[in-house]
Amino acid sequence: VQLVESGGGLVQAGDSLTLSCAASGGPFNIYAVGWFRQPPGKDREFVAAINHSGISKLYSDSVKGRFTISRDSAKNTVFLQMNNLQPEDTAIYSCAVSGVVALTDTLGEYDYWGQGTQVTVSS
Repeated sequence: VQLVESGGGLVQAGDSLTLSCAASGGPFNIYAVGWFRQPPGKDREFVAAINHSGISKLYSDSVKGRFTISRDSAKNTVFLQMNNLQPEDTAIYSCAVSGVVALTDTLGEYDYWGQGTQVTVSS
């Protein structure tokens, strides 16, 4: 499975962005998909995940209530709607797929990764 992220950019605090993760080359709709981010100088961290059907979702405490993950199976795409962005949300955002049945926030349980898209939030 190949993953390509898009939708990143430079925004101001309080603005919104929607990231997309487009998949090709494999049975994308059988996988859970997660979004992770890596802030400058820090380790990669979990942001959100959605199961294969789109019914179950998981969020980190830092984005709960501000970010929404969704998927369009017909388009083989997963989205991350990010509202009320703050400077601490600045990071490279990457999507990944996991064959684990239960939703997971564990980086090591994701098998295929995209290259990432930069999100920069100015104050």
